[in-house]
Amino acid sequence: MSSTGTTSDPGTTATARASWTPMIGLFLAQVLMSFNVAALPVSLGGMVDDFGVPPTDVSTAIVMYGLVVAALVMVGARLGQRVGWVLLFRIMVACFGVAEIMMVLAPSVGWVIAAQAVAGACAAIIVPSLVALIAENYHGAQQATAVGSLGSARAISGVSAFLIGGALGTLVGWRPVFVILVVIAAAVFALSFLLRSEAGNPEVRIDVVAAVLIGLAVLSLTMGFNNLNGWGVVSASKDAPFDLAGLSPAPVLVVVGIVLGQAFFWWTRRRTRAGKAPLVDLSVLRSSRERAAVYAMFVVVALEAALNFTVPLYIQIVQGRSPFDTSIAMMPFNLTVFVVATLVVRFYGRFSPRVIGVSGFVLTTVALIWLATVVTNNWETVPTILGLVVFGVGQGALVTLVFNVLVTSAPKRLAGDVGSIRGTTQNLASAVGTALAGALLVTLLTVGVGRAVVDHPQLPSELVSQVDLDNTNFVSNDALRTTLERTTATPVQVEAAVKVNEDARLGALQLGLAILAGVSALAIVPASRLPGYRPGEIPDPSEPEPTSD
Repeated sequence: MSSTGTTSDPGTTATARASWTPMIGLFLAQVLMSFNVAALPVSLGGMVDDFGVPPTDVSTAIVMYGLVVAALVMVGARLGQRVGWVLLFRIMVACFGVAEIMMVLAPSVGWVIAAQAVAGACAAIIVPSLVALIAENYHGAQQATAVGSLGSARAISGVSAFLIGGALGTLVGWRPVFVILVVIAAAVFALSFLLRSEAGNPEVRIDVVAAVLIGLAVLSLTMGFNNLNGWGVVSASKDAPFDLAGLSPAPVLVVVGIVLGQAFFWWTRRRTRAGKAPLVDLSVLRSSRERAAVYAMFVVVALEAALNFTVPLYIQIVQGRSPFDTSIAMMPFNLTVFVVATLVVRFYGRFSPRVIGVSGFVLTTVALIWLATVVTNNWETVPTILGLVVFGVGQGALVTLVFNVLVTSAPKRLAGDVGSIRGTTQNLASAVGTALAGALLVTLLTVGVGRAVVDHPQLPSELVSQVDLDNTNFVSNDALRTTLERTTATPVQVEAAVKVNEDARLGALQLGLAILAGVSALAIVPASRLPGYRPGEIPDPSEPEPTSD
């Protein structure tokens, strides 16, 4: 199995050309899932006001969606093979619509989290079904175009979610945004009757042990990363449910998740050697090129999730501005991602995946360093917009490229396995990226404020203890002033505290972006392992074929 793109005879492709109408349903299904995730950060401010909870509670809903998808998507792929892709796809789209109705009617943030859990369970089957249904309905050049359109769907969902969600959130409220998703789900359900698929195979068995191992691994990793801030990065905080000899359970869960993940791979290889059907066929990752594509996909999606959480956090919570302001601030980034994700396929014939991948991560690294240098509390400055655009170019190229490397390297029978690996990687990365962004920024903010208030001439220790300034979260200047007015603080002390918080927020943002730049730079290493030849070329004999070990 090579990593080159599949080429087909032009005459054959012309006679076998299928209608694009069914693809509209698959495209909209990707829009449905991506729009749902992108709409949550835009709705951050509205949910915080409606439910009276901190922004990190709302981020739990984002994390919950990604957690459930990542934990169940491999099982979803096997269920699709057993029941039949079209039937199961249709049922899950209908259930996804029910989850969006739950969002519209949610009376509390708990309902929002539950709705995202239901949506994630549905997406765990929709994600691999998209790849499998494309493989069964389209071939040759049409298949490559169809696969590329999924990347475009993710990008255009980000643009539309921020623009439409921002406008509706400002003028009406955050709930109508999810009404749109109910309508899209109904449209996908109707179009699903145009898809064709082979009947399910009742003989397909689900490896329960592997399913439990990967599910627990994803659960442990996500819970660990998501609670690093609340439970403590090293030492257990007072909010931790328990401690292990003073150690926070959060990093322990991360380690346990890694161990369980390794156990999953060990069990899957053992089962494959025994001639039994595994939960996922690891042959799609048999060379370091395919594994490099998965690593690169994880990093780029995590970086995107971190940025998509950070910008709305600062604009809506810190600056106290509207969701529409958020959509305007994010528009350069989202538009750039959409355009680049759509057009990057044109460069596949001119540049190798390795060149595009390395160049993409160089751009995201430079953009994040630039943003860490020039960013202020106002996101609409020209230097900040330039940084977002450059980051969007790199991100848009990468998110389409790495998925294409996996799809074009696998035979049709493994399309569901590729889809499940894609779903696990992207959604775990999204959950981890969002969780780490929240934990990192709040930790940096707490450290910054804690250092600033020590021996501050205008902030005595008794005032600090009244508002707990050294254990803070992200709040706007107005909210902080309101809190301080209920204390013994004088007007001078109020302004001093606001200035301390404002400086600490900006410092946390700049340092957080610099850390993300470091992560992006490290990803250049796996990107350099992507295929060094273009689709249709014969690999250079001097370039050794990586082995599975």
